[in-house]
Amino acid sequence: MTFESPLPDYDEPETDYDQLRIPPHSVQAEQSVIGGLMLDNSTWDQVADRVGPEDFYRREHQLIFGVIRILADEQKPFDVVTLAEELERREELDDVGGLPYLAALAEDTPSAANIRAYADIVREHSVTRQLIRVGTEIAESGFRPEGRKVAELLDEAENKVFQIAEQRNREGEGFQPIKGLLARAIDRIEELQSSDEP
Repeated sequence: MTFESPLPDYDEPETDYDQLRIPPHSVQAEQSVIGGLMLDNSTWDQVADRVGPEDFYRREHQLIFGVIRILADEQKPFDVVTLAEELERREELDDVGGLPYLAALAEDTPSAANIRAYADIVREHSVTRQLIRVGTEIAESGFRPEGRKVAELLDEAENKVFQIAEQRNREGEGFQPIKGLLARAIDRIEELQSSDEP
């Protein structure tokens, strides 16, 4: 009689698929955030504190969103032409797929009406990817403790997960560069002042 352990074999993945998993992301949501911003620059305030370049899965989307952030902070418009110019100046236009990709992003986005929901999808996938990364790091620490005691490993694991939770809880309350906020506030004050004058 042989004894079969009910525990899985940790040395080998259960299937080849386990080695080929793609991290969670939504290309459509990423494209819709960027396309929506190009269609309506005023929606920047709805997404600026919800997502950052690092939340995008695709590298080209990280680059494009990063340039949008820079242009928004400088109170400059961001559309297909201005983005292409700034990306070209930074020698990153080809890295994002060139002018045709920027144009397709704007053309294929029907409206910016749901941009906040799209940004939330991008953010949720980003948090999930962070959890996967941290989970992998925690597992690696367990396999290779390198002289650390279990209590230390638990503290490290707890810290890493807590950092993700804190970041997630701050969603919608993130820091924004003061330069952009001040410029928008001054514009709004001037607008209100001019509307009060006869």
